[in-house]
Amino acid sequence: MTDLWNGEPARTWRSGAWSLEVRADELADIAFEGRTVLRSVRAVVRDRNWDTASLVVDRIASSDLALTLHVHTEGLGADLRGIVRAEVRGPGRLRVLTDLESQAEFATNRTGLVVLHPPTLAGTALLVRHSDGAVAHSRFPQHISPHQPAFDIAGLSWSHEGLDVDLRFEGDVFEMEDQRNWTDASYKTYSRPLALPFPDTLAAGERVVQSVDLAVSGKPVPLAPAEVTRLRLTQGPAFPAIAVAASTAAGRAPSADDDAATPAAVLVELDLATRNWRAALDRAAASALPLDVRFVLDDSDPESVHDGAAALRGLPVARASAFWPTGPARHVSDLEAIALLRHALDEAGVRTEVVGGARSHFTELNREQHRLPRGLDGIVFSSTPLFHSLSTAQLVEALPIQRLVATQGVHIARGAPVHIGPISLRPHLNDVATTAPPMPAHDDLREGYGSALIDAVDERQQAPELAAWTVASAAALAVPGVATLAYFEEWGPRGLRGADGAPYPVLGAVSALRSLSGHPALAGDSPDGLVWAIGARTDEGAVVLVANLDRSTRAVDIELPDGSSRTAEVAPGEFVRL
Repeated sequence: MTDLWNGEPARTWRSGAWSLEVRADELADIAFEGRTVLRSVRAVVRDRNWDTASLVVDRIASSDLALTLHVHTEGLGADLRGIVRAEVRGPGRLRVLTDLESQAEFATNRTGLVVLHPPTLAGTALLVRHSDGAVAHSRFPQHISPHQPAFDIAGLSWSHEGLDVDLRFEGDVFEMEDQRNWTDASYKTYSRPLALPFPDTLAAGERVVQSVDLAVSGKPVPLAPAEVTRLRLTQGPAFPAIAVAASTAAGRAPSADDDAATPAAVLVELDLATRNWRAALDRAAASALPLDVRFVLDDSDPESVHDGAAALRGLPVARASAFWPTGPARHVSDLEAIALLRHALDEAGVRTEVVGGARSHFTELNREQHRLPRGLDGIVFSSTPLFHSLSTAQLVEALPIQRLVATQGVHIARGAPVHIGPISLRPHLNDVATTAPPMPAHDDLREGYGSALIDAVDERQQAPELAAWTVASAAALAVPGVATLAYFEEWGPRGLRGADGAPYPVLGAVSALRSLSGHPALAGDSPDGLVWAIGARTDEGAVVLVANLDRSTRAVDIELPDGSSRTAEVAPGEFVRL
């Protein structure tokens, strides 16, 4: 795989039965006797807007019994220095601790250790020890939990695959959230309870000292490796339409000379409080493709949605929705927002589907679904894997969780079609910011708008491996009930093409997926979350796309619904068409 995709290589540390990987500032895949018991432990420093300061590793000191990262923060006004250390404390015992000292006053929403538990624990019985010594019986949630499954945590215990695991937390009161809401492959135990006021202010010279003590006993259940990866595909409803988000980049749209497949629609988000929303609409409409219009209402002038609806006259609008930017229904299409939109569309004489949901992640749809009005023509939400972490491991691990999110989204929709998008690497907005988003200063698009005004660009947009990831993502998300998948932007640094119109490798994947749209889908599960297959029964016969996100070549055997099979050797980070 390319360096652009892999980033810094991981460093493995072993001590007796323990092993872990150092990935940048993260102690990842903490394993006992070769079996992962914790997905990760890392120290995080987040500012008042929940943005994460970079934790730079200055040097690493290791011995047979301890591994120490000497770290400092960069960015967001944070200036903390100290260590993150893993140390063996005895047979089956490991402690991870952090000791960070703030060199200056800093307003933070969270500073300290974060523990990630693997999603394979779904449904596993869990003992929760509280700060007063009481013990509660619970479980790791099977379905994605909209709210925290555990509060006031001083310790956790569970048994899984032959191992008994016990965690003890010191330095603060911890709680847990289900990070699968954001397509993270984990449950997260973190400190500073969200019920406490934030931000919290660290004084100059103040230290944050926290530790997690991990005790493991037993023998892991042996796993039998398979030389050939077998996937069984079944035929279902039509493969979803493949759409694209309008470019938010600055400047003029480039010309394109190739004949890549045309997307089914262009998704455009129009913030009615900005000066250049009309210019954004004009640029999106220049494609002459059907538009999926998402209005962000102006809190100071909600009636301005009438101007937005009037601007849609004569345009091919496939669907429209509206969201509040602030307030109790923040980023959600509640009854009032949809009523305003319906009235505005009626007055403008615009006939289109009215959809609703969450402007942001599945998280808000999961938590706020009770706010959605009845009678919607569809449910919408966006998806981004790089919210809590920017690692490629996070990107790949999101794939099986996308399957869970899509399935649960269809359940919430109760028969209405689900339109997922924009699907992007990094968020197209900071939905947890406590300060107002940046606004364009001009009526035109010389600065761009929306995502172009925040830190939303990822260099892996141009990586060849993103094509394979996109095929795998579509295989995960294309469950019955999902009608549309909108991937990336038309052009620009978050796009399918560069600002000069030159195609990025991911365009090939989106074009291949587009050719499947409308045909009976051939879909199945991934055996390990690394190899995925998706296809359709077209006029030319069965077409199957197979993607491999593993670090090594995989031999794949695909069983089709008619009993026939197809085989392939798929290189790491690539997809093939069978």
